[in-house]
Amino acid sequence: MSKLREGLSQYWLKIQGSLFPWLKEELGEATAKRQQLVMILEVVRVEDHLPGTLGLPGRPLSDRAALARAFIAKMVYLLPTTRALLDRLESDIALRRICGWEKKAEVPSESTFSRAFAEFADTQLPQRVHQALIERTQGERLVGHIARDSTEIEAREKPVAKPKAAPAPKRKRGRPKKGEERVKEPTRLQRQTQMTLPAMLEDLPNACDVGTKRNSQGHQE
Repeated sequence: MSKLREGLSQYWLKIQGSLFPWLKEELGEATAKRQQLVMILEVVRVEDHLPGTLGLPGRPLSDRAALARAFIAKMVYLLPTTRALLDRLESDIALRRICGWEKKAEVPSESTFSRAFAEFADTQLPQRVHQALIERTQGERLVGHIARDSTEIEAREKPVAKPKAAPAPKRKRGRPKKGEERVKEPTRLQRQTQMTLPAMLEDLPNACDVGTKRNSQGHQE
């Protein structure tokens, strides 16, 4: 934990000592949200994980680093849709410049944002950025705990249809007879004790699904 604190302290000293004063001079007084966004962008360095497009044949791609920073801004500012992000970029000069565009005309269209989002998902950009951050700050530390959050997430993606499970063979109720052994299917956690990390990740479901939870009023959602 001390390594993480030391690393973040160094980032904070750099940001507070040089980046925030420069931003204030260039963009004016920074709001709390803007400071939060700048710190996140400086720590994760998303542009370091994007391939260069200079010299490639065909029509030049819109600046992928600026698009990636804009998607991070969308999360920080809690903007529900890409359309809301584009409206914010049009009216907020400081946010637009932090992302990497000087003029309104430079901001790509909604369809370009959509294509870039699909590209980032296909190339696993968020996973690679997260992995690099963990390796840089936690590479020599063993994490001995896990935190889970059951907050519901609304999504427009439709859940994947599940194949019908084969009916389980009927068996007599009660305790097994003497000498009878009932084979119990191991749980995913039990299987993971004998698996490598890539095999564990491959075993996890990644399709859109539906779940239920009981809210604070006792109703199922």
